[in-house]
Amino acid sequence: MTALLRYQAALLARSQRWLPPFILYAAFLGIGVQSGQPILDSLGYAAAALLPVAAWLVRICVTNEPSAARSCVSAAVGPGRAHLAALLVALATSAALGMIATVLVTLITAPASADHQTRVPRIPAGSAGLLATLACALLGTAVGALTTWPVLRSTGRAVPTMLLAALLAVVVTGSPAQAAVSGLVTGSRSGTVPLPVLPLAAAALLTAVATAVACVLTSRRSP
Repeated sequence: MTALLRYQAALLARSQRWLPPFILYAAFLGIGVQSGQPILDSLGYAAAALLPVAAWLVRICVTNEPSAARSCVSAAVGPGRAHLAALLVALATSAALGMIATVLVTLITAPASADHQTRVPRIPAGSAGLLATLACALLGTAVGALTTWPVLRSTGRAVPTMLLAALLAVVVTGSPAQAAVSGLVTGSRSGTVPLPVLPLAAAALLTAVATAVACVLTSRRSP
């Protein structure tokens, strides 16, 4: 797997297809996060904005490899393992991007509640924001895994489905991402720092299931 992960990471880095989602995420943060804003609200916004970016990165990693190269790698290590490597690289990339954003947001925003009346410690708030970010990165990976090849083959259906699923994952009640983000927003109102451990665990479970389904289907379908 180490060689596969390095191979997929090199493909992603050299393709430069990661630039659009990175730029989009930076634009989201530039518009929605400003110096002096309440820290927990800003961390929730940064986490929520990462989910569609994570799904987009999955699509890039899964479709980045030429068909001939994919066939060779699949023949050497198995299609399931090759697909798993692409999903893991996408997850690691989105998680790393989210961690960097979380640190920056934690440093530039105001350590205070939404009404600026209660002090909110930076380190616990940053830790909560990091957990929410990881939950959104995981759920975005799950969305990407279930809305691209081999689950959905047609680009005309896959892309709109991915965008709609990413939006629903952020706003629908019961979604781990929605629970993690809303917890930060609610904590900002009261001046308390929540730890979204349960949403993170639920997101990890859903992502594991989605990844397993995608890898099994990869073994049964040809590109």
